[in-house]
Amino acid sequence: MNVFFEESGSFKAGSVLSRQGDAFQVELPGGRRAKVRAKDVLIEFEKPAAGELMEQADAAAQEIDLDFLWECAPADEFAFTALAAEYFGEHQSAVERAALVLCLHGSPVYFRRKGRGQYQRAPEEQLKMALASLERKRQQALVQAGFEEELKAGKLPEALKGKALGLLTKPDKNTIEYKALEAAAAARGISMPRLMLECGGIASPRALHEARFLAEFFPHGTGFPAVAVGTLPEDLPEAQVEAFSIDDVTTTEIDDAFSIEHLADGRVRIGIHIAAPALGIQRGDMADTIARTRLSTVYMPGDKITMLPDDFVDAFTLKEGGVRPALSLYCIVNRETQDIVATETRAERVFVKNNLRHNTLDELVTEATLAAGSGEYPHKDDIAVLWPFAQALFEKRQQARAGYGLRREVQRNTDFNFYVDGEHVTITPRRRGSPLDLIVAELAILANSTWGAFLHDHGVPGIYRSQRAFGAPSGPKRTRMQTSAAPHEGLGVAQYAWSTSPLRRYVDLVNQWQLLACVEHGVAAKLAAPFKPKDADLFAVVQGFDETYTAYADYQRRMEYFWCLRWLQQEDRREFAATVVKDDLVRFEEVPLIMHVPALGVHARGTRVLLEVMSIDELTIEASVRMLRVLDAPVVTSGAEAQEEEGDEEELIEAADASAQSEAEALAESDAPEGADDATAEAEAPVEPNAQQAQHVQHAAETRE
Repeated sequence: MNVFFEESGSFKAGSVLSRQGDAFQVELPGGRRAKVRAKDVLIEFEKPAAGELMEQADAAAQEIDLDFLWECAPADEFAFTALAAEYFGEHQSAVERAALVLCLHGSPVYFRRKGRGQYQRAPEEQLKMALASLERKRQQALVQAGFEEELKAGKLPEALKGKALGLLTKPDKNTIEYKALEAAAAARGISMPRLMLECGGIASPRALHEARFLAEFFPHGTGFPAVAVGTLPEDLPEAQVEAFSIDDVTTTEIDDAFSIEHLADGRVRIGIHIAAPALGIQRGDMADTIARTRLSTVYMPGDKITMLPDDFVDAFTLKEGGVRPALSLYCIVNRETQDIVATETRAERVFVKNNLRHNTLDELVTEATLAAGSGEYPHKDDIAVLWPFAQALFEKRQQARAGYGLRREVQRNTDFNFYVDGEHVTITPRRRGSPLDLIVAELAILANSTWGAFLHDHGVPGIYRSQRAFGAPSGPKRTRMQTSAAPHEGLGVAQYAWSTSPLRRYVDLVNQWQLLACVEHGVAAKLAAPFKPKDADLFAVVQGFDETYTAYADYQRRMEYFWCLRWLQQEDRREFAATVVKDDLVRFEEVPLIMHVPALGVHARGTRVLLEVMSIDELTIEASVRMLRVLDAPVVTSGAEAQEEEGDEEELIEAADASAQSEAEALAESDAPEGADDATAEAEAPVEPNAQQAQHVQHAAETRE
């Protein structure tokens, strides 16, 4: 005898070996033996054999007309045997009964299982809706299959045009478009972004990298809601000075300017004037909400996403030819000793006479021309006053750094500007560490340090950047943001509060609010300041800014690396000169690109080599290179000179180390090309051109403090 039974939700047939009470010992066609309870047995039969019954029942089940079967079924719950008699007649075979069970069980849209061998037909309305849903799914499956075939053939389906970036950034994985793309990419053995690039779904790898960043940090777009610039205080005095700024030619958010007043007894009053958007933005208003959401201007080669709307930038940027609101730090300086005699902070309006640009002045304003007093350029006499003062500030910081066990800052000589036109990039070198750079850097560091002390003395909390060593003075250093004053050992200052870029950094805007409260209310400032001592919201600003600013900086470095690879592709050659940094790490000479060269061999630091670029992948932002030959070896030095070079090179390799990073805020506040933000400069100033880019590829989390 054979039995047809249910086991774990499926149906099987087997030969009965024995029966004991309510249990059968059954042998299945494959040879497996199973114990089957009598209540699970639906059909007992002699013929055909168990294996043949299952084959014949499967075939017969496919031929059953489900619509007719549903009409034959009673409205109430029924046993399959009753429906079998109705559908097949009184003398139905075991195969027909088994086929009916398989059909009923495999058609949950038509019939609902109510127990072993018991079913009930679905209500008519529910059946119609279920069948309509199945038809829709069938049609969608056909459309999906069509999309998949087109994608595998390298053709972009019409329905996917304009949707590619969305499918690759934040997709709905339940859509047929995404499923088709995923299946086609798997069938081709390539990634979905690469398939979309081949099909023309995305214009270029650059578009994908930018879309991914925007989808994560600007999911609602980069536009601004309509918001009016606030009214400035009517009693804001006008300073009797003529200020000037020093910026890169592409800079539009001009945060700082300077002025010189000659006093009696060989003294001068040096003014450091910072754009004052805090005078027109109140904590909690619409503009503040926008700025706090973005936290910083985002820079990338060829583009930027500003923190504040254009109307606010235009209203507060220190553009030449007009009177602008500013927060000013005045320092009375003894020109003979370059010592600061007194300082004063004022909120005022300042006339900005000129916006000087590096591209026109860097070749004119050099150490030699300043020493000789030669050349003609705007504000020549003022720059001649600022230059020795900046040098003195720099030397004082080096002495303080030495007290912390740090070497003298190593300043790089070359920077690079990126100019993007469509999909073409031009990368041009620019001298770094020039007199103008040093002037801007040292005056900004002076303002940030002085204002940090100003807040501390008034008992008003601010946002500080501090750096201290772990363990021994020469041990590793950690840079952090906090709400109380503390030394910044890398810079050699007692405290350091970012305050000189309020148009493009939210922490600077917050600190400016606090500073204005000190200027207006004096000893009562901590009661009137927008952020009171131990304000939990200030801690939230610190945390949110640090995380977001790090992400923005990582994206900027990633895109700089991308454009360096694009530049290599643009060149009508495959060979490029580079310099060995350490081990298999080399630095390209023409662009700010550092990468590892497999099997480079052992070469002295500074060895010039000729590299061949074998492949570049802009989607993954990777390149494969190999060394062709050595161009020339470095001159071997010895003694103290060699030791100093070794130390400098170690700073280059360890750019991600906090001690190296923070030494740079000197150049962080110098006027790097717009987009070379302060945090990036902080990480790279003591190193060679953009060394952090290679660090980013190796360990992105360590390229910044």
